[in-house]
Amino acid sequence: MSLLDFLQSNSIALYSVIGVLGLLVGSFLNVVIARLPVMLQKEWEAQCDEHYNPDDHSPFNLNTPRSHCPHCGHMITAIENIPIISYLFLRGKCKGCHAHISLRYPAIELVTAGLSVMTAWHFGLSWQMAAALLLGWALIALSMIDYDHQLLPDSITLPFCWLGLLINIPATFTTLQASVIGGVAGYLSLWTVFHVFKLLTGKEGMGYGDFKLLAMLGAWMGWQLLPFIIVIASFVGAVIGIGLIVLRGRDRQMPIPFGPFLAIAGWICLLWGNTISQTYLSFAS
Repeated sequence: MSLLDFLQSNSIALYSVIGVLGLLVGSFLNVVIARLPVMLQKEWEAQCDEHYNPDDHSPFNLNTPRSHCPHCGHMITAIENIPIISYLFLRGKCKGCHAHISLRYPAIELVTAGLSVMTAWHFGLSWQMAAALLLGWALIALSMIDYDHQLLPDSITLPFCWLGLLINIPATFTTLQASVIGGVAGYLSLWTVFHVFKLLTGKEGMGYGDFKLLAMLGAWMGWQLLPFIIVIASFVGAVIGIGLIVLRGRDRQMPIPFGPFLAIAGWICLLWGNTISQTYLSFAS
């Protein structure tokens, strides 16, 4: 019996493997979330500086420099970088200076593992599962980067938009025609809302990254699910926004990034979009 056959017949083993994989990917996503915005900032500065010389600057990417404590510079060893286990063993503190390590790092690892297991439970061992895992991981990174920096990097949204089109050539999640229309409609719908809102109020209600993110989701799931994605994202955003104002006294004028809500809605529709659509149609008819 091959490994794939074993995982196909043993759901517990499949969920265990996917859970461990999710923890490892979550650890990598922490690096992406922390470093990609800095990499983009350095790239923009280099483009604006006509005297920029790359030889005068230390390389900064997802691999270099090695992960280290921002307080004391202690280099994090492999044994200190095991998802969840290292955090618990170190009691959430740097081994070098005992500074507190943010709980957010293991939280992202756990969320990534949990969502990965749910994806495996929903799709089973299949190409759909593999593709859905990739999209889910991308949405986690995009959500956290947008939350931190109000930025949805083209280096994630655009490749995943094209990947959605390619994946749907054999109708993995929807037909290729629905995928193409979904990508176009996803972008143009928010683009239109943006310009109408700006015309009426003189303010920009969202960023161009949101257009690209919805185009990406439309390319993966088809135009039919776009209304549900927008409604769910708006509902979740309204609930969280009101909650932040009431519980934290957040300034109503302070912008709240829309990307994380689109990502949440997109992931929900990826797994249960057809069920939501059929339920709605049954009530509407």
